[in-house]
Amino acid sequence: MDMELTYIYHSGFALSGDGFTVIMDYYRDSEDGQAQSDLNRLMDGTFSNQEAGMPEGIVHSELLRRPGKLYVLASHFHPDHFNKEVLQWREQRPDIIYIFSKDILRHRRAQKEDAVWLKKGEEYKDETLSVRAFGSTDVGVSFLLQAGGKKIFHAGDLNNWHWKEESTEEEVREAENAYLAELEILARRTDRVDLVMFPVDPRLGQEYMLGAKQFVDRFRVGMFVPMHFDEGYARANAFREYAESRGVRFVELTYRGEEFRI
Repeated sequence: MDMELTYIYHSGFALSGDGFTVIMDYYRDSEDGQAQSDLNRLMDGTFSNQEAGMPEGIVHSELLRRPGKLYVLASHFHPDHFNKEVLQWREQRPDIIYIFSKDILRHRRAQKEDAVWLKKGEEYKDETLSVRAFGSTDVGVSFLLQAGGKKIFHAGDLNNWHWKEESTEEEVREAENAYLAELEILARRTDRVDLVMFPVDPRLGQEYMLGAKQFVDRFRVGMFVPMHFDEGYARANAFREYAESRGVRFVELTYRGEEFRI
């Protein structure tokens, strides 16, 4: 089945196929002029999603109006991955299926009746989509989706968060071991991923691509899409060379709302 991937913003994407749409880790919409300043404040700890203005962009203008099933996934409670606004979408689309990490419930960002709740190792499945939760090296989960005959992985905040320039050797080693252990758990389920959305975050410093490199070295990846890079498009897209050296198709992102066939 042909599908389309839409880059919304930050770690937010939408996967669209025949009769379904999956919106993942929505933070802000693609055309929201406040998004960058709000993200800067979020990283500084001075912003909450309750301050957000009226959103604009591809989610509200197109995706919420698209016919067929609509799923909304959130990997964890951090406000750059989960915006409580998504729960208001039920007013427009009462048929939405919400699939959230259980840490969102624990942190009281939503109510039990709002969603299907998954923790690591649990799965949601219907005739259109399956979603299995895997681990994270921060909070919440990562997601392995199967739809249209393809395996799609959204990493959430799973990464080798090594912070090598600020950490001790022991802290770096512990971070790497925890990350590689999560990759091995995923590898027991599959050694192939058709599409992966994965953090390539320049804030990590000199070796900011390390986790992404280790992922494409461990799995047979068809297509790699960077995320969690703020507005650092050039630095995120610099991973193209390594990805292609491993036979991986790299999707170069250049603007919010960009769409790709997969």
